[in-house]
Amino acid sequence: MNKNQKPVKKTSLIAQNKRARHDYHIQETIEAGMQLEGWEVKSLREGRSQLTEGYVNIKHGEAWLVGTHISPLNTVSTHYTPNPKRARKLLLNKFEISSLLGSVDRKGYTLVPLKLYWKRGNVKLEIGLGKGKQLHDKRHTLKEKDWSRQKDRMMKNINL
Repeated sequence: MNKNQKPVKKTSLIAQNKRARHDYHIQETIEAGMQLEGWEVKSLREGRSQLTEGYVNIKHGEAWLVGTHISPLNTVSTHYTPNPKRARKLLLNKFEISSLLGSVDRKGYTLVPLKLYWKRGNVKLEIGLGKGKQLHDKRHTLKEKDWSRQKDRMMKNINL
């Protein structure tokens, strides 16, 4: 590598659930660690994961990520059969779990996985506490996005 070339910065984002922001009003976000197996970490390094169908479930004082898909690599051992949709334990403290459980039970919120990313060599999951949007809310947000794009285009044409 020459002195003039800059090193290529690798992004820390593994997967993102874009549909979650479309379907839910996200009120609060929380960062959680994940308990993973070795083959899952290797697959995540390759970016082979999907969060769109996932959700967070709280059972017996523990938080679990259910429904996410991490595709195994072809090089996984022959004597072990990986389960790509297994429930994965989330690493949260008791205070965080109890506050999330209270919000879900009393206020009718849902826990949705938003992002999966690397932080100092560890896999982290961003969980969103959100309420479901109705159809008219979704239409309204689409109209706002469209209007902001139009506005940006008009301003760009004026500035030229």
